Amino acid sequence: MAHLEAARGVVRERIGRLRPLLERRPGLYKLFENCFMNTLDTTVQETGCDTFVITGDITAMWLRDSTAQVLHYIRFCDDPDVAALIEGLIARQAKNILLDPYANAFNREPSDYKPFDDHPRAGDWVWERKYEIDSLCHPVLLAHRYHAQTGSTAFMTEDFMKALATIVDVFATEQDHAQSPYRFERTNCPPSDTLPNGGMGAPVARTGMTWSGFRPSDDACMYGYLIPANLFAAQELIHIARFARLKGDEALAARAEALADEIRRGVERHGVVHDDRSGEIYAYEVDGLGHVNLMDDANVPSLLALPYLGLCDKDDPRYLNTRAFVLSDQNPFYYEGKLARGIGSPHTPKGMLWPIALAVQAMTSTNEAEIASLVDMLASTHAGTYFMHESLDPDDPARFTRPWFAWANSMFGELIYRLYEEGRLEAVIGQ
Repeated sequence: MAHLEAARGVVRERIGRLRPLLERRPGLYKLFENCFMNTLDTTVQETGCDTFVITGDITAMWLRDSTAQVLHYIRFCDDPDVAALIEGLIARQAKNILLDPYANAFNREPSDYKPFDDHPRAGDWVWERKYEIDSLCHPVLLAHRYHAQTGSTAFMTEDFMKALATIVDVFATEQDHAQSPYRFERTNCPPSDTLPNGGMGAPVARTGMTWSGFRPSDDACMYGYLIPANLFAAQELIHIARFARLKGDEALAARAEALADEIRRGVERHGVVHDDRSGEIYAYEVDGLGHVNLMDDANVPSLLALPYLGLCDKDDPRYLNTRAFVLSDQNPFYYEGKLARGIGSPHTPKGMLWPIALAVQAMTSTNEAEIASLVDMLASTHAGTYFMHESLDPDDPARFTRPWFAWANSMFGELIYRLYEEGRLEAVIGQ
């Protein structure tokens, strides 16, 4: 616990510089501090050789969530204890990918307990085996952001490089899902928790894109080519190529770059549509057979989150068209209430919107009034808990899901600290 305790102290001390400003609004610093610290305070576990990060009220570690929960700490990795925790997480994620690259969530130790009746049965290290493209993208994003911040290459171990090669292999395999070994079926569950067609999912054509069984919500894809996840994959393949070249592996770098190009061309051919109201926009999912799903989901990667992930600029014309679509009643999962409005998810009850999506909307906006409104929504809908939640009723925030959901807390903390770093926080909270 030596690194963890020291890291908590460092981060708490550094965010304290925001206290005088945030305390101008009653309760705002308490909310910010609780949320910013929540991952370190409650979900990080040192194992002796690496770092295990639970999602909150579920004691498993998701590859996606564990990355998203710590990205806001990377700015403090000049401190050796914070850096050690991040490097430990990179190591654990690489280990998990090598254990099963199709799994989305893992146990801290091997366990034959399975909370679901899944077929085929997952290995003892695996908590859940829903294949999601972003499960393999987020660990690369974490390593890239850490390397960019610190310049360190100590995390680039043999296992880390093997994990990168495995990611490329899986993405390439899933360009032709008919030849994939992956199947997933769950019994006694909602349709969104299992894949039809003998566990293969709905039919798809070859497009150059890479297939995903599930969305970042852990809900089954309607159509197998999830556009925001494919754009994410293309970017992280470029990051893989850069890591490979640092290690002198030109063959892996060339494979990753070629695959990224194929995916991008597939998105351009199949994932861009024309909407009569918004113009040229990205679809959420397609199958290459002519079917298109126009929507957005609160979970990241989402269409709304493309600039947040660095996949396009905030003022990119196609993104702005897509943003207008997903933040309107054209998106079936956009909800408005008396106290808040934003994007929800079919993963939670109808009408419930997600603080994660509100934070993403603010971090991808260039409109200061919009950002101020979103900060106000987040700060006034925590129902007196001083934490974010998975989803909330915009008419009655006391009706919410998941009281301990660290990813949402991290996103609010990241939003506030970004505004501080950009010199915009005082203007935003003063509106």
